[in-house]
Amino acid sequence: MTPISRDTDLGRESLYKALSVEGNPKFATILKVFQALGLRLQVTTVDSETFV
Repeated sequence: MTPISRDTDLGRESLYKALSVEGNPKFATILKVFQALGLRLQVTTVDSETFV
């Protein structure tokens, strides 16, 4: 968690709290964590035939 904390400029305690089961992270926090992990969030359209 320390490298993620450093890369996101968020405190470790804040990250633990935000990412816990009871947490309610801001969308910006999730995006920062994704970026720190080398991940990208991609939005695509839903094909109406596969939508459940």
